[in-house]
Amino acid sequence: MIQAKDGRTLKFHIFRYNPQLEGDEPKMVTYEVKEAPGMTVFIALNEIREQQDRSLQYDFVCRAGICGSCGMIINGKPDLACRTLTSKFKNGEITLLPLPGFDLIGDLSVNTGTFNRAMSERVGTWIHDEQAAEKSLDELEERMDPDLADEIYELDRCIECGCCIAACATKRMRDDFLGAMGFMKVARFHMDSRDKRSDAAWYEIIGNDEGVFGCMTLLGCEDNCPKDLPHQTKIAFLRRKMVGVKV
Repeated sequence: MIQAKDGRTLKFHIFRYNPQLEGDEPKMVTYEVKEAPGMTVFIALNEIREQQDRSLQYDFVCRAGICGSCGMIINGKPDLACRTLTSKFKNGEITLLPLPGFDLIGDLSVNTGTFNRAMSERVGTWIHDEQAAEKSLDELEERMDPDLADEIYELDRCIECGCCIAACATKRMRDDFLGAMGFMKVARFHMDSRDKRSDAAWYEIIGNDEGVFGCMTLLGCEDNCPKDLPHQTKIAFLRRKMVGVKV
């Protein structure tokens, strides 16, 4: 650890590779940044790009742990750069890598959009009600129990950052595995009283090794979710529901 007059000098070891640049090769590049009070990895990356290397690629939108854009591997664990304080790394050495499991755009930037769209289409992440088209626009919305609404809201806190996918060993071995993010969406719509899909219909989506029965229960999703969502509880719930389906 290098001590500076007003704080530490952090060493960032950052993966650099631009697949669109002909002849470029993957490499690790080290940058030094003076630590400031309350500094996050995101703030440090901004400083590096503004003062040292404007070609550095990474993603961000909200800077408040809501959009999920700045997900990356930080010292070996998937997390959000905007909510990770540099002060937690006692030796001042921070290694940054892009999230695995997604197409690399460049450096720390990955394409989660293609994955999320395919997942949404596969699961059908919208209310399914065949009678909805017959309802009048003047008709009051179906009442929902407040406790149920709270449960749905809890699952809707998923920001689709991809940390659970990056931490999933099954996903690393099976590209067709739906993953914890998809299971969270299934659990959210399964408990929604407005969605009329039956357990048999859900079985067609997740009742196989590509779905909940392919999960090895290694807890990578639960351990690395930046929103502390109950992934394993909901996966277990879906498994029980799928076991009861007569096929």
